[in-house]
Amino acid sequence: MPATTAVDAADFLDLTDPAVVADPYPHLAELRAAAPFAWHSGMRTWLATGHAEAGAVLRDRRLGRIFGPRTPEAEWDTFNWLHADSILDSEPPKHTRLRRLVAGAFGRGHVQRLAPRIEELAQGLLAQLPDGSFDVIEQYAEPLPVLVIAELLGVPEADRHLLRPWSQAIVRMYEVDRTPAEEAAARTAAGEFAAYVEELAAHRAKAPGEDLLTDLVQARDGSDRLSAHELVATAVLLLNAGHEASVNGFGNGLHSWLTAPARPAVDATDPAAVDRLVEEFLRHDSPLHLFERTAKEPTSVAGVELAPGDKVAALLGAANRDPAVFADPNRFDPTRDPNPHLAFGAGIHFCIGAPLARLELAISLRTLLGRHPRLEVVEAVQRPTFVLRGFERLVVSPAG
Repeated sequence: MPATTAVDAADFLDLTDPAVVADPYPHLAELRAAAPFAWHSGMRTWLATGHAEAGAVLRDRRLGRIFGPRTPEAEWDTFNWLHADSILDSEPPKHTRLRRLVAGAFGRGHVQRLAPRIEELAQGLLAQLPDGSFDVIEQYAEPLPVLVIAELLGVPEADRHLLRPWSQAIVRMYEVDRTPAEEAAARTAAGEFAAYVEELAAHRAKAPGEDLLTDLVQARDGSDRLSAHELVATAVLLLNAGHEASVNGFGNGLHSWLTAPARPAVDATDPAAVDRLVEEFLRHDSPLHLFERTAKEPTSVAGVELAPGDKVAALLGAANRDPAVFADPNRFDPTRDPNPHLAFGAGIHFCIGAPLARLELAISLRTLLGRHPRLEVVEAVQRPTFVLRGFERLVVSPAG
């Protein structure tokens, strides 16, 4: 058991408390002020809430993503290998090989060529909106990134409705308050999702297309290539992460902006202004709040000695409101520049899909504001989750 500090993070942060989940920022601020790197006796994990401390956790190569298989392993087999063989839960040299192969596929112009198509999809969704109020999550923010990542990977249009439910069932496992029913749903979703991608990849091997899945099937680095499990795990990860961050980043940021006191105006025709707005969306109410690492060898973080096996988590939402880095951190400021937030992580596990997420957010924002330059929040219903923070509903109404 690691040595503990005088501050127990459990006294400040109970992730099962609905009040903390609804608005974690006052609690995170109190913990950061008391100890930016502290032991949480309930979670049995060190928590980094300061920007410098969280950055150190994310960048230290002696801290790794060590996936612990869920048990009984016979029941969790597919779920386990979907994670163990993914980029997110691998370490060098396996992580280096997987990322190199996947980055090579991403580097063949897939993201850049999608820009006109993303705008076309966004315009199509906006054209279907009713007059008056609409749920910007259900009718715009949620379907758009699903359509984009499905198109990028080459998922047939008739099957795209399957992706979001599978993804939501699997990522529910990252929360601390899972129910047995949710765990069973995650196992089922993992099995169905993997089987679907296996079948689609087999089809691409026989009939290649102009899509990322075809590139992954053909991905080679010298004599190396993705194994069957690595291929499926990579596609599932890209489908999950490829839209979860975009949906939640859009909804959280839009809510922050629309409800900000004396809401600051943004010129949606200025690409640089929209880019700054996107970065503030990601910083102010981050879509991912907790990223866990494990000490692979004796190391020191923020003056604390860690032993192999000790768990450490970077709390990204807390780091992104650290007053030591961000002036007036609780204020939503779309002109903030520079904006060195950690919403996409840092180090070797920096989000490989960050360029696509940023492109989606910028285009979807510019397109929405081009049609509705003034929006007002009518109803906001948060998801009851801490790790992946977002809204179930965000009903807005065109103003004026």
